Amino acid sequence: MAVSEHRKTAPSVFGLKMLSSLKVPSYRIYFFGTLAHYAAMSMQIVTGPLLIYRLTESPALLGTMSLVSAAPMIAISVFGGAFADRMQKKKILIAGLLCSSVVALSIALSLATGVLNRESPGSWWILVGASIVQGIIMGLMMPALQAIIPEIVNREQLMNAIALNTLGMNLLSLMAPAIAGFMIDAFDFKAVYFTMCGFYICAALFISFIPARGQTIAGGSNIMADIQKGFRYIRQDSLILFVLAFTLIIVVLSMPYQQLLPIFVDDILKVGARGMGILMSVSGAGALIGSIFLASLPGKKRGLMLLGSGIVTGIALIVFSFSSHWILSLAFIFFVGLGQTFRMTIGSSLLQAYTQDVYMGRVMSILNMQWGFMSLCTFVAGMLADIIKVQWVLGSLAMLLTALSILSLAFVRGIRKID
Repeated sequence: MAVSEHRKTAPSVFGLKMLSSLKVPSYRIYFFGTLAHYAAMSMQIVTGPLLIYRLTESPALLGTMSLVSAAPMIAISVFGGAFADRMQKKKILIAGLLCSSVVALSIALSLATGVLNRESPGSWWILVGASIVQGIIMGLMMPALQAIIPEIVNREQLMNAIALNTLGMNLLSLMAPAIAGFMIDAFDFKAVYFTMCGFYICAALFISFIPARGQTIAGGSNIMADIQKGFRYIRQDSLILFVLAFTLIIVVLSMPYQQLLPIFVDDILKVGARGMGILMSVSGAGALIGSIFLASLPGKKRGLMLLGSGIVTGIALIVFSFSSHWILSLAFIFFVGLGQTFRMTIGSSLLQAYTQDVYMGRVMSILNMQWGFMSLCTFVAGMLADIIKVQWVLGSLAMLLTALSILSLAFVRGIRKID
């Protein structure tokens, strides 16, 4: 695989001190703003699927929730990336966070007033509508959230900043799901949604204090032409193309377990909302340890580690899928989190280190589309779970992930050599 000139000179910053990026005032503001954002998102991972499953007791609707957010996320992300290359990313982020707070507040008020409840068979459509709106928001906002990092820190600090951002997200993945699970059992679902609304508002306030940056406008005034240029750039750069494709494979085949987790905790492991929160927190612990480890490493063998993350995640999910024992499930979901953080941190680090600045938003938009494709796969998995056992659904996806990762490790030599 040919390595472009900018690749050869791209600096490695994993060797810097672990907290070096926090010395930059703008990054500190960004870091704490994203912590609030990730807290709300981590609570949503537990609360949304569990709420609709308890309202409907339908595995298919668990997948449907993902499906209705997938289409707008996939369709809108390319525009979100083009906007991120044209506009002030700070303004995009503030607007997206405030809109997310309105979505969370609407669900909380629907629960508080009794509009959304189990006795009203059609009320679950409120959650579907909210999922569609949230998918649009995520599609527009997430490319800017990722692409703004190179504007805040210099090139030498970029990798450290990404690792710290992942560390913060994993820290919230460790704590927030358990807090959400305990809040649901101790209070109710609306308490969690009111809390999420508050976190989104806090995140918007933090982001508002980031100094305004100039536009990084892609050439030309036609946004569709800019999108086409972005796809052409990705297609011509073999490293960027493979990293995007491989991270997409891992996400699509591994992440549906999160949306279908209510079936495991209620029907297989029988541990309830608190157990679901604990499972997600243990997964977060694995992710947290992985991100600390990665932040301390020099920028070596990252391509090899990216391929290895698919193997680790696949094997861990195979065992988890067929386990009916609480301790065994806890042990292997830890390695699911570990593998996921390697994929997330290394994939994003490679892309942001080797992508030309003018295309950063559009490349990040394609990376963001992986969540939409994950939702499509989750919908299929949910439909299949109505026909065959959910263990075989997720287990089969994990087996496919393991096989594809091993094949990539064996035959894609260029990626193995990328530092």
